[in-house]
Amino acid sequence: MMHKLPPRRLLAIAAALALIGGQADASSGQSTPATSPGQADQACPLGSFHCAPRPYNYAMCRPNALLDFYDPSLGKDVSLRETSLTKVDAQHVDSSNQSVYHLSGDVKLQRADQQLQADSVDYNNVSTDYDARGNVRYQEAGQLLASSHMRGNTDASRGIADDVRYQMLDARGNGVAKQGHMLDAQHSRYVMATYSTCDVGHHLWEFRAKSITINKETGVGVARDATMRLGNVPFLYLPYFSFPTDDRRKSGFLYPAIGNTSRSGFEVSAPYYLNLAPNYDATLDPRIYSDRGAMLAGEFRYLVPGSNGQINVEYVPNDHGENDGLADIKGDSRYLVNLSDRTQLWKGWQFVGSYNHASDSSYLYDYGDALSHAAIYTLASNAAVMGGGKWWHASFGGTIYQNVNPFVTDRVLPYDQLPYATFGMNVPLSRWLEFGMDTSAVAFRKTGFVEGEREDLYPYLAADFGTSAWFVRPKVAYRYTAYQLDSGYDKYGYGGLLGSGGVSPFTQQSPSRALPIVSVDSGLVFDRNASLFGNSYTQTLEPRIYYLYVPYRNQNNLPVFDTSLMSFDYWQLFSPNQFSGADRQMDANNVTAALTTRLLDDSGAERLSASIGQIRYLSPQRVLGTDWVRSAYVAQLDVQLSDRWRLASSYQWSPNTRLTDMAAVELQRRLGTDGVFNFSYRYRRGLLEQYSASAVYPLSERWRLVGSWTYSVKDRETVEALAGVEYDSCCVSLRLVDRNYVNQAYYGFGPAPTGGNINQRDNAIMFEVVFKGLGSSGGQIDPLLRRDILGYQ
Repeated sequence: MMHKLPPRRLLAIAAALALIGGQADASSGQSTPATSPGQADQACPLGSFHCAPRPYNYAMCRPNALLDFYDPSLGKDVSLRETSLTKVDAQHVDSSNQSVYHLSGDVKLQRADQQLQADSVDYNNVSTDYDARGNVRYQEAGQLLASSHMRGNTDASRGIADDVRYQMLDARGNGVAKQGHMLDAQHSRYVMATYSTCDVGHHLWEFRAKSITINKETGVGVARDATMRLGNVPFLYLPYFSFPTDDRRKSGFLYPAIGNTSRSGFEVSAPYYLNLAPNYDATLDPRIYSDRGAMLAGEFRYLVPGSNGQINVEYVPNDHGENDGLADIKGDSRYLVNLSDRTQLWKGWQFVGSYNHASDSSYLYDYGDALSHAAIYTLASNAAVMGGGKWWHASFGGTIYQNVNPFVTDRVLPYDQLPYATFGMNVPLSRWLEFGMDTSAVAFRKTGFVEGEREDLYPYLAADFGTSAWFVRPKVAYRYTAYQLDSGYDKYGYGGLLGSGGVSPFTQQSPSRALPIVSVDSGLVFDRNASLFGNSYTQTLEPRIYYLYVPYRNQNNLPVFDTSLMSFDYWQLFSPNQFSGADRQMDANNVTAALTTRLLDDSGAERLSASIGQIRYLSPQRVLGTDWVRSAYVAQLDVQLSDRWRLASSYQWSPNTRLTDMAAVELQRRLGTDGVFNFSYRYRRGLLEQYSASAVYPLSERWRLVGSWTYSVKDRETVEALAGVEYDSCCVSLRLVDRNYVNQAYYGFGPAPTGGNINQRDNAIMFEVVFKGLGSSGGQIDPLLRRDILGYQ
């Protein structure tokens, strides 16, 4: 027999039944279960330096991990509730009392995405009391809920349910409660409740609490006398803890971190998050290092109108660890401060600043994040006012440096820039002609070295002629660089203060350099249809000629503040200067000839690119100090004919020395959907020769091996080695990683390090547990694997 009840009646009963997990928001639209197997199959494109984290993979959960009354045919559009009629199906209906409905025998009430089933339901239309008995089952777009008995009042939003079982559908989560109390529409309490994201009835882990109270107004839940269990074994007891029930932030303990390094010993961290206001928060992170003592770390973040920033502080009141560096720190208090800020000043202008300072040069060596970061040798602090418009940009500020390599002195630091100013512009004069300028003025400061100010002016005119088949780009520039050295400049050489009888190269207090720079870049682009391995491509052939003229200027009397010779590569074939910085400008009368060919597939993606080029010197390179008539041959090859593998290589061979100057090969192969293998070889004559290999190797659906290895042929030792294992299941992921690496380098300045760690190596071990749906016990492993394994997800 079918009857129609007022729509609000089923809605009211449903609201009372939704004791755990909460009713789906009627404005949220359609909701779908979170167990999407395809989420884990999104492989990162080969060659990507930054891969998105893998979403939690619930594909290993049991296909039938739903309460047994789940009806997949039920609608999921919650917006239809208010306009839909309620369908009632029951074997017996008694409405002899005009105010009370008695429904019995396989009662089913359905409206839109909601469905209520029970053996019998009594509903008082006057008092709005209800009583559902026997095998009570409720389903909506967001959850399932079952109970043996439920009674309450819909107007007062009160209700009591016995023997509750629940499962959330729009986010994984399920559990049971002995009894649930709806106190009103916004407050509820549960007795002897559990929660887990594991399969229903197969909880590898779960929370059990004597009582749980939910406040929907504040979005906060409170659990008392709670334990977290692995299987049936409790491993964490919490007499009281609070947790968020929605996306709002809340103060509370974060997951602890446990690790070990050979510099500081075992580390235990228990961070506490403080939600101070919607626009600022803080984290206090007390830590214990077994070999060094206690540390208090903190983080403060803020976001105010026009400004945002972050402050990080670490403080050690008494370090009792061993010291290997030049600084004697045993028994001292130590600290690290990091501040960053970005503030909008007015339209087009902003302030950008950062301050980074350690108490001593050994701090990062002893306390640095040994698992996640490479060795850091300097800390830079900067403050600047920056502005820009459509065709211009400018800045004014200063930069200072601190040495944090414990085995060298401050002589290795770059010059402080106090202050500096830059201005650049790029103004189109016509469709094919533009005027530009790059200028800078800097005051360089460094104790024990020549100091002074430098200004560098670099105006230019550049034209661009051509079509898609050819281009000609002439450019005329003028570079003027002037210095004002401090008094006593003639007592210094390039390497610092001169000894007795030394002769300074600096012969003027106000030296300068002025010269024109002329270049013409030109090229052609030919294309044709081609076929390779049964696939059709578009092949291009792109010859390119680049001419550069820069007259020679003697620059021996100019200091070297921030300039160095850059590594020669393919793009240096078309560069007006092989020096970084303004202190040196190479002379040139050169012609570069290069040839590139590409294969493009039907979608326009580049599948192959091969280039080769060489510079022909029409006059000796006097600033570079060579009389060669030609440069090294430079070649590049990048191949990715499928989405499963890619090859990138570059090679330089010098006809002058008949030796290989540089070689690099990188091979990447996709293994299945979530595995990858990388191999690389890097060589630069006289400086570097290294082999590297890394991999993510899936053993099964649940197990993966991860590892990386870098070996230096020149030093005959392993630079870094990493090995680990990952386990994934329906609701738990485990990761164990060990890393051995060179922490700092000893350059021979000062006394040799003493103690057991004289080779400046370190070893770090980290174990991480991810309880899916709750979070993880630490976030240090993931950044490390992303850095060391190209394509890691």
